[in-house]
Amino acid sequence: MRLNAFSDLCLRVVMLLAAAPDGRVLTSRQVAEAVEIPYNHVSKAMIRLRELGLVDVTRGRAGGAVLSGLGRTTTVGWLLRRLDTRPTVADCSTPNGNCPLNRDCSLRSALARAREAFYAELDAVVISSLPHENQMAPVFVTLSTLRPV
Repeated sequence: MRLNAFSDLCLRVVMLLAAAPDGRVLTSRQVAEAVEIPYNHVSKAMIRLRELGLVDVTRGRAGGAVLSGLGRTTTVGWLLRRLDTRPTVADCSTPNGNCPLNRDCSLRSALARAREAFYAELDAVVISSLPHENQMAPVFVTLSTLRPV
């Protein structure tokens, strides 16, 4: 299974926020720089993560984002289920409409079970447990303007 670009970005954002030193906030610009994704995409991801309750955002000059309590305990599977906007794994349509094989299709149900198995495997992975020092230290060295909460 392949993640869409938005889901991938959201995972990067929460991993970065999970690794932020205690009491530090990151601005959307800092996050964009750290994950090397355009600012406008990161802003959209921050909005969605805030809607899901994973990120606490403070607006203004001294503002920024931190991972919420829920964000620290959320699993990858839980997050990906909420970010997946596709109704099915396979696009069962043709230029003329739905696939003629669509009625009682065994493939569609097998793909749905496979997608759920993918998410179920990721239900055991807590997002805040993913980042580690060797991985994140170089990122935070480049973000020398971290602000205390």
